[in-house]
Amino acid sequence: MQRVGFGYDVHRLVEGRELRLGGIVVPFARGLAGHSDADVLLHAITDALLGAAALGDIGTHFPPSDARWQGADSRLLLAEAMRVVAAQGWHIDNIDSTIVAEQPRLGPHIPAMRREIARVLGIAENQISVKAKTTEGLGFTGTGEGMAAYAVAMIGRP
Repeated sequence: MQRVGFGYDVHRLVEGRELRLGGIVVPFARGLAGHSDADVLLHAITDALLGAAALGDIGTHFPPSDARWQGADSRLLLAEAMRVVAAQGWHIDNIDSTIVAEQPRLGPHIPAMRREIARVLGIAENQISVKAKTTEGLGFTGTGEGMAAYAVAMIGRP
């Protein structure tokens, strides 16, 4: 049996925060604002995994009203979501994801993101796809107001 889950997240870019994407720090003048570290990529992947297993979403498991998650490292959220999904007997077949951002150029950082996501999830790098796209100046991502990420997770059971 296999299932597919879809995840999406968006955060505003602000001064005074480091930019965390895919579990790594990406050098850039601004970072993403949010209750946790605002890693849009890991949040989208977390939602995709939880959704595939019909276990709710990131806000259900890690509500912004809970002070424990203030400034939390999104790798911890992803690891906990994986634990919950695995406890239901599911394993990850693959994850496909896309970050939407005009700047910075993310291509050079994608291999490190893939390695870190695979490490956190305890799976092989070749089960993780990370892509980066721009919107050619259109919308809030194109004007540099924020970033978005999309993810699809395929999970299975024997």
